Amino acid sequence: MTRFDRRTFLARTATAGALAVGLDWTTQAAFAASEPVDTIFTNARIWTGEGRRVFTDALGVVNGRVAALGREAAQSLASPRTPWINLEGALVTPGLTDGHVHFTLASGTLDQPSLRTARSRDAFTAVLARAAEDAAPRQWLQGGNWDNDGWGGELPTRDWIDAVTPHTPVAVVRYDLHMVLMNSAALQAIGIADGLADIPGGVVVRDATGRLTGVFKDAAKDFVLARIPVPTEAAIDAANRKGIALGLSKGITQVHEPGISWDTFHSARRMKAAGGLDMRFYAMTPLSDWEKLAAIVAEEGRGDRLVRWGGCKVVFDGSLGSRTALFYAPYFDDPSTRGITVTDEADMRRWAREADKAGFQLSAHAIGDEANDIVLAMLADTAAANGPRDRRSRIEHAQHLSPGAIGRFAEQGVIASVQPYHAIDDGRWAVRRIGTKRLETTYAFQSLLASGAQMCFGSDWPVAPLDPLTGLKAATLRETLDGKNPDGWFPRQRMGIHDALLRYGKGAGWAGGSEQDTGSLAPGRLADFVVWDSDLTTMPLEKLDTARVLGTWLEGRQVYG
Repeated sequence: MTRFDRRTFLARTATAGALAVGLDWTTQAAFAASEPVDTIFTNARIWTGEGRRVFTDALGVVNGRVAALGREAAQSLASPRTPWINLEGALVTPGLTDGHVHFTLASGTLDQPSLRTARSRDAFTAVLARAAEDAAPRQWLQGGNWDNDGWGGELPTRDWIDAVTPHTPVAVVRYDLHMVLMNSAALQAIGIADGLADIPGGVVVRDATGRLTGVFKDAAKDFVLARIPVPTEAAIDAANRKGIALGLSKGITQVHEPGISWDTFHSARRMKAAGGLDMRFYAMTPLSDWEKLAAIVAEEGRGDRLVRWGGCKVVFDGSLGSRTALFYAPYFDDPSTRGITVTDEADMRRWAREADKAGFQLSAHAIGDEANDIVLAMLADTAAANGPRDRRSRIEHAQHLSPGAIGRFAEQGVIASVQPYHAIDDGRWAVRRIGTKRLETTYAFQSLLASGAQMCFGSDWPVAPLDPLTGLKAATLRETLDGKNPDGWFPRQRMGIHDALLRYGKGAGWAGGSEQDTGSLAPGRLADFVVWDSDLTTMPLEKLDTARVLGTWLEGRQVYG
């Protein structure tokens, strides 16, 4: 309980300052501790997450929950044996929730080659050549995260890498997870030949002669990836524990997995059963499998405070980078298309109505403006058909919105689950795809906030770094990664730091249905919190991503630092 190493503070400049006033101290009565507090954390600048500027100076914990806020209240619950941990003026925040991660997929890439910094064909080829040299015979190389816009937009082909990977199967995804490149060894290994038929909801890319280039988009990507040998359960869980360690080092104590598979659902349950699970999981599962989930809920309930389920997710359209997000108007740089639907709308509507009737939270991936309007209409129709209840339906990404769509999120009670880093990443090239006019309501974070919509923030890891600080910096500054928008890309959509932090806290708690336990530090909430070496609420915004986590606690137990 007292593992926090205060020596790490020696090189840090303390940011004590006056404590802001604003917490309604009568909330202390909401949680009555029946025994002396286990530990008191004191001499800190504690941002409770209960509002924009609600701070206190001490935190008392009993049985894994917050028992008291403020030194006087904590001291009143102390015994002579209660340990006091002096945080020496550091900033404390609630544990942060990443509201959108592909956890098992991303964790599995931690030891795989990364192509994110490849800025040319030669660099792309060189990375995979080195990885193939180090690989065991016929070991699959996956991972990837390549970005063709980094070298001008041309899609890679298997011809780029076949010569350097003749006996090594390669399946590397574009960083948006909507395309994969396979080499000839991989296609041969899974039995895919040039005569492959088109895949509904996807794109099979061919050259002028009809030969497969090795690139597959959306449903076609899923089709080929499903044929790759799957890792063992032990290998999946070991990789996920590495992902957990990375997340804890970034101040993340909970993740929402927007289930495109059941992998994280099963792995999280196995890790919990094995003991020592140091991160919370809200594991959504595919909407098409709602009946399977209903059977599990009927037998086991919806999990506990470590691993929960009860949300169903569907991928409706594709991505902007792959030109598969569904828009009303064609793409500027490819007028032959305006995107695709990955899931048939009729199927989505039917599954959604039945899953909603079973009491599940609905979540839909929608990126293009038409896709978002269709999903909003579907959610409205579902609610009308099944009657009023606390739904908390979500749209994952809510990326490119028609002007009329912004107000509908608040009106319908739909949560916008958004990823700020995408704005500064896509902002390098998005104008080439859809032009300036449509971008005025793209990544419209401040407009959604002003409309009264509920929002949560996430990373979309491995599409973006598993690091809330990069998301906070993106949301508050909107400076694109290429340095070409120093005053912010569509700067009117910038958010204040406290509002952005709230989206990783209370906003995420609401979006995942755990607001009674997580998202803020108030009496009765779980004692999940993070100690930082810098004050995120006052430091220069451009330096946000230089802050470091000194310690992370889960239910009053130190799990990092």
